[in-house]
Amino acid sequence: MVNSLWFKWKKLRLPWRKSFLVGQDLKGNTFWEFNDVMNAARMRRIVRFDPKTHYSDVQVTPQWHQWLRHVREHPPSIQEQQQDLVRQAQMKELARLADERWASKPSYLDKPKTEPLPQTTDAQIAPEQQASPSPEATKSEPASAEKKENPWNNASTANPGEEWQPEAWSPSSKR
Repeated sequence: MVNSLWFKWKKLRLPWRKSFLVGQDLKGNTFWEFNDVMNAARMRRIVRFDPKTHYSDVQVTPQWHQWLRHVREHPPSIQEQQQDLVRQAQMKELARLADERWASKPSYLDKPKTEPLPQTTDAQIAPEQQASPSPEATKSEPASAEKKENPWNNASTANPGEEWQPEAWSPSSKR
């Protein structure tokens, strides 16, 4: 009650008063206006915060920051500041939901999931399969290796334009 009376008294634009209280934000910061000595055409605007608060901990909302920089003419109302808090809470909830949807989708950067092959021992393999391979099968394997040629063996070791030399320049008398 006493605080609100003091704020009402400071908001009065009395002729002998040098600074005028314009408003207060939801964090308790007060915003003031006073005549600028260098530029009499416009008022100077400042924020005063609790002196116990460290400079880096002071937070000014975007609406008050706009008012401080003369971007908006009228200061924000308490209702407007409360609506902005509701809007921020809704945005946080929507961002959380979007993050959950994004996390549920598979990423192309992840390794593909492969199922491990079942481990078999020699005892589990049938005796027919354990027989040694036939000699014809062993002969066909090297033949297939000989058929595959390395394509780089045929490539020339010189670069395509290695032998190229520029021609000598000779001026022509064409005019």
